[in-house]
Amino acid sequence: MPECFVLSGKRVFVAGHKGMVGAAVVRRLEQENCDVVIAGRDQLDLLDQAAVRIFCADHNLDAVILAAAKVGGILANDTYPADFLYENLTIETNVIEGAFRAGVEKLLFLGSSCIYPKFASQPISESALLTGALEPTNEWYAIAKIAGLKLCEAYRKQHGVDFISAMPTNLYGPGDNFDLQNSHVIPALLRKAHEAKHRGENSLEIWGSGTPRREFLHVDDCADALVFLLKNYSGTEHVNVGVGSDVAIAELAQIIMDAVGLNGSLMFDSSKPDGTPQKLLSVEKIAELGWRPRIELRDGLLSTYQWFVEHQNDAHLRR
Repeated sequence: MPECFVLSGKRVFVAGHKGMVGAAVVRRLEQENCDVVIAGRDQLDLLDQAAVRIFCADHNLDAVILAAAKVGGILANDTYPADFLYENLTIETNVIEGAFRAGVEKLLFLGSSCIYPKFASQPISESALLTGALEPTNEWYAIAKIAGLKLCEAYRKQHGVDFISAMPTNLYGPGDNFDLQNSHVIPALLRKAHEAKHRGENSLEIWGSGTPRREFLHVDDCADALVFLLKNYSGTEHVNVGVGSDVAIAELAQIIMDAVGLNGSLMFDSSKPDGTPQKLLSVEKIAELGWRPRIELRDGLLSTYQWFVEHQNDAHLRR
């Protein structure tokens, strides 16, 4: 397939390079002959519109991958709805508008599969967007992400710029957030299983019934897909990025127990919410473009746990 966008020799700004996805994108871009541009929060506040405009104008950017976002699990979304809506709207509008003003040739906006209706038909195709009500526990984040992809569509329609969007499924891997109060399900269960093992316990508690089904994509596969789309896709509609199969949370917990080496039984906290009953993306579109994931779930969970063990004393993992 001929490339729509040649990365060789280009300057690519990865917004959010210290996050799990952004860091993986930076690692993946090392395989390309391009100049990766990054900026920490001490150098650039993405919530500051004027600062973002100046940064984009001054750095002669050819492309932008917008991976920066305020993220968290069900509890965090439900507890801080204003923060999730305001900060994500502000980051994406500042970066997208700043890139346009600076004449950036291509931009890829990173969304989230929570943009889809709570009871969307499975697997969820790109056309399901805005066809039903959202999951209430993370609607604030979802609304912000919907606005971001629609903003890319709007700039594309009005100004003819090559701004595209990708919608990854649930991600995990090195650099994840392992804070038990606001992390997603995989890092939370990995840490809980690890701590239970070291306390000599023989059980692992999970939220809800364990019956909801989720799809999980390793962050390195996600980064590979994003670079693939940056090079090979130019279209108005967003593109789902996933593995095309899902797993029940209870089964996931058992795989995690195996990876950690925790022998015992599962316990279910029925006082906690299940969230969306199933969330599986249709990946036909990206498969037809020529991309497929490579990392199996069991292998990915094992390597992620090994990363956690090696980094568990890092300050951001001790919360």
